[in-house]
Amino acid sequence: RLLTAMRINNNLARLKTYLLRHKRDLIWGVIFSIGTNLCALLIPYVLRYTIDGLQTVISKETLLLYALLIVSISIMGGFFRYLMTRRIVGLAFQIEYELRNDLFSHLQKLSLSYFHKIQTGDIMARATNDLKAVRMLLGPGIRNLLNTIIMGTAAVALMFVINSELTLYSLIPLPILTIAVAIFSSRIFRRFKKVQEQFSSISAGVQENLSGIRVVKAHAQEENEKRKFKQLNQDYMNKNMSLARIWGPFFPFIMLIFGIGMIIVLWLGGRLVITERISLGQLVQFNGYLMMLTFPMMALGFVINLVQRGSASMGRLMEILEQVPEIQDGDWTQDINIIEGEIEFRNVSFAYDEKVILKNINLKIPTGITIGITGPIGSGKSTLVNLIPRLLELRQGSLTIDGREIKTIPLKVLRKNIGYVPQETFLFSESLKENIIYGLERFDEAKLRRAVSISALNDEIGRFSQGYETPVGERGVTLSGGQKQRTALSRAIIREPKILILDDAFSSVDVHTEEKILKQLRKFRKGRTCILVA
Repeated sequence: RLLTAMRINNNLARLKTYLLRHKRDLIWGVIFSIGTNLCALLIPYVLRYTIDGLQTVISKETLLLYALLIVSISIMGGFFRYLMTRRIVGLAFQIEYELRNDLFSHLQKLSLSYFHKIQTGDIMARATNDLKAVRMLLGPGIRNLLNTIIMGTAAVALMFVINSELTLYSLIPLPILTIAVAIFSSRIFRRFKKVQEQFSSISAGVQENLSGIRVVKAHAQEENEKRKFKQLNQDYMNKNMSLARIWGPFFPFIMLIFGIGMIIVLWLGGRLVITERISLGQLVQFNGYLMMLTFPMMALGFVINLVQRGSASMGRLMEILEQVPEIQDGDWTQDINIIEGEIEFRNVSFAYDEKVILKNINLKIPTGITIGITGPIGSGKSTLVNLIPRLLELRQGSLTIDGREIKTIPLKVLRKNIGYVPQETFLFSESLKENIIYGLERFDEAKLRRAVSISALNDEIGRFSQGYETPVGERGVTLSGGQKQRTALSRAIIREPKILILDDAFSSVDVHTEEKILKQLRKFRKGRTCILVA
């Protein structure tokens, strides 16, 4: 329990930075919360004098005045509640927006190796479901916590003013509630974390299934995939039911504690009225404040649930945000803006975990030279070229560009000067034009047409009904394999890079078209360093 409490505190402490950015909204939220609860606390006070007045002689005008006063206080309280909710819930949505932006921004900085270790569905679950849990903590959580603290403290203080002995008796069940909160909270935290982890597994399973739907259908595995998803869904439901079993009794238990307090007040309070130590109006006022403690006590359970859920979710988000990118600029980075394209490998070795892929590679590629790299599957061709744009980090040996260590060149400058067509072509679900000009800082119609001409895609674009505006679908599903590869080639060419890397970029292109592209590339390659992998 101690370790769980420490983790909760650590996770919540990380939200402090975001809250401090919006301290003005938070302060106004506290002020409006005080106003809301002050109005609520005035109503039993007015009722006290109304009931005590009924025992004597009270005019209809005075009674109407009391009624109008209660209505006015209620309207004012509603107005303050609206302002409080607007401030605090608005603050929660703003922090969710900032946290989502920070999460996405950090994901963009992480190295490829991180995405090899974590499933896309898991990341999506954290960016949606976990962020929602954090927002609920910051919105309804803070709002109800403020109401609980302000109303609880003020109501108990006013109850003491009426009769301290009666107040102490009514608070006898409170230590039992404190113990119950400590027990329930740690269990809710652990079980909700398991629920979120299982939701990530479901998201990952669905994402993988839909991405590979062609393979599923081609192998007639629909029923098998249904069974796998049903099991994942069943596990998710079981974990939610496990959470419900610990969360379900919490509210009834709080109401039981409150009910015990009410019985004590009615018994002892009635005796105090009979002995005229307090008036009937004061007993009604006391009961009013005790009734007002009902919502804070119920809200306390709700807040504890939100805190446990929000803390568990924030911890899962921090697992991503605390990841340090393996590949990034550092103190060794120099102010370099231009690359000519000379590449040299010196005693370069590389291994995935303990599996050695490259060993003592020595290779020099002068500026403007075109070389071909061939070899059997798994011989390290793609690994070698992935070291050049630093998609993989060199761990042994030396790699220089224009005589400078590759780590001294800013990542943005390095990658801006490299046109790379990987083995696996990826297209965004936008138009053909948007995919080709992706990465181009300023649109240039002449560059677009030149790139399309070199990749032998212009004739086919002319046959498309929407031309350049043709939607390619998710991952380019509406295009053939060859069309996707040539679109990716156009995307690399349009940037006019100093270094062009084509990693098996013609595997889906017919021989005639490949010959046509290579012929067009001869002119484009002049003055550029080109690496062809096959």
